[in-house]
Amino acid sequence: MNSHDTEKVANLLHHHGFAAAASEAEADVLVINTCSIREKAEHRLYSDLGALREWKRVDPGRVLGVGGCVAQQEGDRLLRRFSHLDFVFGTHNLRLVPAMVAAAGQGERLCRTEESRSLERFDLPERHPDYARTTPGRAFLTVMEGCDMFCSFCIVPRTRGREISRPADAIMAEARALAAQGICELTLLGQTVNAYGRHDLRRGHQTGTTRFATLLGRLAEIPGIRRLRYTSPHPLFFDPELVRAHGEIPALCPHVHLPVQSGSDRVLESMRRRYTAGAYQRLVDDLRRARPDLAITTDLIVGFPGETEEDFQATLELMRQVGFVDSFSFKYSRRPGTAAARESEAPDPRCAQDRLERLQNLQREFTLAYHRSRVGESTEILVEGESRRGEGQLQGRDPYHRVVNLAARDEAGSVSQVSPGDLLAVEIREATPHSLIGAVPSAGESRVKASSRFADETAGVPART
Repeated sequence: MNSHDTEKVANLLHHHGFAAAASEAEADVLVINTCSIREKAEHRLYSDLGALREWKRVDPGRVLGVGGCVAQQEGDRLLRRFSHLDFVFGTHNLRLVPAMVAAAGQGERLCRTEESRSLERFDLPERHPDYARTTPGRAFLTVMEGCDMFCSFCIVPRTRGREISRPADAIMAEARALAAQGICELTLLGQTVNAYGRHDLRRGHQTGTTRFATLLGRLAEIPGIRRLRYTSPHPLFFDPELVRAHGEIPALCPHVHLPVQSGSDRVLESMRRRYTAGAYQRLVDDLRRARPDLAITTDLIVGFPGETEEDFQATLELMRQVGFVDSFSFKYSRRPGTAAARESEAPDPRCAQDRLERLQNLQREFTLAYHRSRVGESTEILVEGESRRGEGQLQGRDPYHRVVNLAARDEAGSVSQVSPGDLLAVEIREATPHSLIGAVPSAGESRVKASSRFADETAGVPART
């Protein structure tokens, strides 16, 4: 969501006559978009702002702004703390950035963090022709914003506001425009993305929203859209239609990022997650019945206030039962204004670090086992560009959202003509702990999708077919 907000702000500035600078040293305007999910990101902002005093001193005419969740959380306290900061804007006020830049040029220091329930905040200009897309072939598409769940550890309802869904027709219009620009993969965004339209449906309001599964089906019918993804869903909002969609909509990628946070029912209740580990496992089973080869990733928190070793072991056991392909895992971070911040102390930091390392070691085993199960398969990647591995390799992602690296020139020499944004058929040749390694088969080479051995190597995971 923050990455997409950054794209929106950059695009707005392009529409007002700005162009991207090659470096901070060459920039006239610098905007920092922030996250406040964890304390570490907030502290990084303060460190960056301190370092930028010299950037501003070199040329007092430069303009410095801060937006995003820390801006929404702290407001004008940021202006009082950092005298060289020119403006602050919240998550509902992206459209105001060009005007705030102009005001800063006249010596005004502004803070705009008021919340808005107006759909106007979604009405932003189409991509400027001079704004180069950083991810050719794929794009984010906001369908809803905000969260009404108020999990005890999470600051998002304070920084993003309450749930609001865009009308389906506006979403469809943006998707068609993206497809016309050559986009073939869309990722639908929302804090609880599969809650899209739920309040309107429950209250019988005619606001132009629809069921989330229905929206997915309509988007899949747009010519040129080959892949659909969505993030991040909440386990509570998977209705039977959405579960079935994973088996019925070919464009819907076989990957779900399904945050669980903990495998302990006691901790889940304290987190206010509103489901049990058993209910989560049943949802996973339902999804895999609809799409047997589904790859499931998750979010996990260790060291939550009151978490015991028994609670932590319950999380490891759920990991074994589900067999997560990958996970984002973190030590609990106390956030201001949340219910958990008022609870008992979290485990000792050394204990939390130990648990995080044990969890991540287990996850590495699962990820490598999954990657090894993919060797010999044929798949299709959306090429992103040069691989981080270097060595003349390219990189792309397959439908399961796994990174696939491949040589820039294969045996037939055909990959050298590949460009970012292309869809390319490859065969998985090797597995590493972090990615897959593929190759474009030579002409006439047999490419048969191998059955997976992941179920044999990881307990609780059904065989892929």
